[in-house]
Amino acid sequence: MLAQVAPIQSEQLFLAADVGGTHVRIGLIRAERDAPLQVRAYAKFRCADYAGLADIIEEFRAGLDGSARAGVVVIASAGYPLLDGTVIAANLPWPLSPARIREQLQLQAVHLVNDFEAVAHAVAHLDASEVQRVCGPERVAAGPLLVLGPGTGLGAAVWIPAGPRAVVLATEAGQAALAVSTGLEMDLLRQMLTQRSHVPVEHALSGPGLLNLYLALCALRGATPAHAHPSAITAAALAGDDPLARESLEAFCGLLGSAVGDMALLYGVRGVYLAGGILPQMREFLMQSSFVARFLDKGPMREALEGVAVKLVEHGQLGVIGAASWYLGSEFLEL
Repeated sequence: MLAQVAPIQSEQLFLAADVGGTHVRIGLIRAERDAPLQVRAYAKFRCADYAGLADIIEEFRAGLDGSARAGVVVIASAGYPLLDGTVIAANLPWPLSPARIREQLQLQAVHLVNDFEAVAHAVAHLDASEVQRVCGPERVAAGPLLVLGPGTGLGAAVWIPAGPRAVVLATEAGQAALAVSTGLEMDLLRQMLTQRSHVPVEHALSGPGLLNLYLALCALRGATPAHAHPSAITAAALAGDDPLARESLEAFCGLLGSAVGDMALLYGVRGVYLAGGILPQMREFLMQSSFVARFLDKGPMREALEGVAVKLVEHGQLGVIGAASWYLGSEFLEL
């Protein structure tokens, strides 16, 4: 995918990194006037294999041609930035401080943007071939868009059209309290509340969240867990030979549909993009699940939600491209 961005005055090379709790995706970006930005080099790293983000950036830069050793890095990461520039990020395995990274690697500048704020900047440039309709109209009506994705945590942002450049509202929707509707979901929530006083949305709607649902269901059923990883639960559910795994994944999809419907109403959006994370692995299951029914099950607001286009996105470089698009339209860029 080549993203269209605001015109710039000359060629620039910089790095854009999409930092998640499990993987870091990083690209060398080339941007020039009147041309779409290009990802000239790209790599994916496992967070657990490195002591920090600086080590990943250093390894990536070492593999680039000498003329492409960019001095600016744009980081898209989940978490809440503090006044000193460090980031509170519950799902990262190491501290994240742009100032320390700049100093350690002697970079010209390091900029930070919320990961789903970055994705929201990229989603407006997606081609039709890069999305799959889940429900609602084929075409997304003009208006705000919700971008949401369960991965290591749950990220969400709202893209709001506002003149020549959209405004993106970064959120911590994954930290809101989980709302349940069915008897089983109430039982699952009660089980999870035996271990913590606050059950956030992402404690159920994320990769680790799927595992939490499965373990809670096993406890309710008096069964010994057979799986220790979300991917194993998903694989067993898709294979159809593990009823508990399948019931856990169905609960996940139902809760996700309900949560997405709530957020669509809260933010008054006209379209929803379910981006990346763990959803591509369960795409067909999601389409056949209770996701759509739960998304629409909002009483008298059903008719309003029937007009909201919900689409599933699968693009591995979306966060990298989004970080680059955000930077190219920001006040930091001086060319």
